Amino acid sequence: MATAGFPTKITELLGIQYPILQGGMAWISDPSLVAAVSNGGGLGILSAMNGDGEAIRQAIHQVRELTDKPFGVNVMLLSRHVQEIATVLAEEKVPVITTGAGSPMPYMEQWKKAGAKVIPVVASVALAKLVRRAGADAIIAEGGEAGGHIGELTTMVLVPQVCDAVDVPVIAAGGIADGRGLAAVMMLGATGVQMGTRFLLAEECNIHPTFKERVLKAKDIDTVATGRRLGHPIRCLKTPFTRKLVKMEYDSTVTDEQLEEITKGSLMRAVQDGDVEGGSFMAGQVAAMVRAHQPAAQMIAEICTEAHQILKGEEQWVN
Repeated sequence: MATAGFPTKITELLGIQYPILQGGMAWISDPSLVAAVSNGGGLGILSAMNGDGEAIRQAIHQVRELTDKPFGVNVMLLSRHVQEIATVLAEEKVPVITTGAGSPMPYMEQWKKAGAKVIPVVASVALAKLVRRAGADAIIAEGGEAGGHIGELTTMVLVPQVCDAVDVPVIAAGGIADGRGLAAVMMLGATGVQMGTRFLLAEECNIHPTFKERVLKAKDIDTVATGRRLGHPIRCLKTPFTRKLVKMEYDSTVTDEQLEEITKGSLMRAVQDGDVEGGSFMAGQVAAMVRAHQPAAQMIAEICTEAHQILKGEEQWVN
């Protein structure tokens, strides 16, 4: 199974072997991880973060030095550099572009003319319909179980509704870390998955050892969503920092500006320094299911083999 691939509509669209995308995680999805996932048959996705155009161009060149397989770039549309990043991605003819934190509509025509497949991340049916009308080639439906910025609907509820609403392949994200999750969302109508938390423990993922240790030790209730007061909730592992932040959110004497200030740079502090007092260790609820350091390619093959075995045994569930 691992050598034969796992063909679906999304593997056909993107020219990959397995229907697994690696989430574009800021400060985490660097060329090393991206190339490892793409070389393993999935789709590695580089994070543009808040970098400027030339920084992203250099990172794209580094990915291409490490792999000749398809890869993507994730664009955070709230970035102050988004316009120059959009131009660089078109100039570099990046094969796949995923987007989040805003509307990709102003840039989609430019990207599609350059030959890119554009795949926005959505948290609602309304946004899925909107981006599809603008020409999205596929859609990532991300549930609130995910790490990082999240919406309100769960993956179980969101995915089938998005599948019913659009006529392009849907990729499920949020709460998926093994073959059971891949098989389950395929039964909901998805043709692939995007995962972030599982890849935190990839051998090629260069986060601080403390971050990896926190994921390994996580239990089922060890994540929390902060930032609801500010209108942009973010799911992280529970740490002294998140506990302090939650208390501040419920303190009426703390201003929104103070809340914003304390979170600045918190993800970088977690990723680079392993700072549990001042760092935001973004991870999904599925962290409790991530139990081993592995090469990214081994993760991908293992997940797809398990999903294939489950789906082949479908007759056991019905008479």
